[in-house]
Amino acid sequence: MEHILSLLVFFPAMAGLLGFLVVKESIRAYGICVSAIEFVLSLILWMVFDTSNPGYQFVEFFPFVPSYGMNYYLGVDGISLFLIILSTFITMIALIGLSIEKEIKNLVITVLFLEMTMVGVFVILDVVWFYAFWELSLIPMLYIIGAWGSANRMYAAIKFFLYTFSGSVLMLVGILYMGYLYHDATGIWSFALPDWYALQVPFDAQLWLFGAFFVGFAIKVPMFPFHTWLPYAHGQAPTIGSVILAAVLLKMGSYGFVRFSLPLFPDASVYFLIPVAIICIIMVIYAAMIAYAQEDMKQVIAYSSISHMGIVILGTFAMNGEGITGSIFLMLSHGIVSGALFMLVGVIYDRRHTKMMKDFGGLASVMPNFATIYGIMLMASVGLPLTVGFVGEFLSLAGFYRINWVMTLLAGTGIILGAVYMLVLYKKSFFGEVVHVENKTLKDLNAKELSALIPLVALVAVLGIYPKPILTTIDASVEKMLVLMDQKALQDKTKELLMKANTIGGNH
Repeated sequence: MEHILSLLVFFPAMAGLLGFLVVKESIRAYGICVSAIEFVLSLILWMVFDTSNPGYQFVEFFPFVPSYGMNYYLGVDGISLFLIILSTFITMIALIGLSIEKEIKNLVITVLFLEMTMVGVFVILDVVWFYAFWELSLIPMLYIIGAWGSANRMYAAIKFFLYTFSGSVLMLVGILYMGYLYHDATGIWSFALPDWYALQVPFDAQLWLFGAFFVGFAIKVPMFPFHTWLPYAHGQAPTIGSVILAAVLLKMGSYGFVRFSLPLFPDASVYFLIPVAIICIIMVIYAAMIAYAQEDMKQVIAYSSISHMGIVILGTFAMNGEGITGSIFLMLSHGIVSGALFMLVGVIYDRRHTKMMKDFGGLASVMPNFATIYGIMLMASVGLPLTVGFVGEFLSLAGFYRINWVMTLLAGTGIILGAVYMLVLYKKSFFGEVVHVENKTLKDLNAKELSALIPLVALVAVLGIYPKPILTTIDASVEKMLVLMDQKALQDKTKELLMKANTIGGNH
């Protein structure tokens, strides 16, 4: 267990390199085996993880460029643990459900390299290495969209890359300035995140640094008004690209807010709390209304992702235990549900080569298993109680309710709007008469598709009924972070607000 984090990070990439030696006919099975081993490793990490320890565990530290404080520094806590598991699980499920045959060897190897970057982002504690993995994640996704996407794939891929890369450049400026501030205060260079946590950053500097990091994270989420790349990326990406993009890559942005923005810049986080909350409410309502107007099933799910991520960020900026813990759990639940929904749309697209709702109708009578699983995931997406979607949304909104009840009620309308556009989608596609002749002979889910979707359905039910093991582990690390934020608060007003919002309530 001494180097389990390094193994988790680099095993997919090393296996991907060996994949070039595998014959094309076996590459899909090879990719599934590699991703399954990676998923088992992440489960072992959870099994040996000490849930009573809220700090970083399995820490690995090796000097890289010590004269400038750049080191190979890994660690995992309750905040990042389940995001690592989500990354390995979704990668495995996406490869199991893979239906693409075009240049499949290149695709499988690219997905394995993408898995390396995703896990790396969640375990790296050196900010320079974090930035490197953050940027590296763009390249495999750019290739997946550009090489295996639909007709306008190059436009979507370039727009995705330019948006996210531009935001990352601003974040790099903030990273370098934070390194300078640490050197100015201590006389030594360090880019280790725990060292930065101990640094008292002046309020004026916090405002500018918060902005630099905010743009990078907000584009990745994506937050309004930086969201316009996402519908194009989802619309043109192949199914496996949409699944991984929605389930994991978007969470890198919201994880950045939790890991960087709040603990490093607590005063600026409070200062910008209301503007960020307003943006989140716009995301929730505006994206839901656009989703209702869509005729493309994939676009409905894409805009619903923006709406749900608004609630994630709202819970994060509640800056209390309930809100942040709920937002992290909502990241996990949204990853499971959105990944499943994109996979389901991919199933029907493989059969009919269309995603338009007008081309369907009556699917429930033709594909009953498909309709059942779609209905379950749809209910989880709208936050039905006893599904995984309810837990995170409820806690996120309950956390922000302590800050501003009016804004919370406005954000809560997103749940109602979500039910409207999702039920309309389901009604148009699955009920009524089978009007189109092509739909009468559609085959229901096959064994490969069921093997990818049934684990997701099980998680929706199990985590919706009994989320406690995950919540308690996340909560311990969140509490530690809140204590750190309280200690670093520079302004009396900030301290007062944090103390008021920092009560977690003891139960969920």
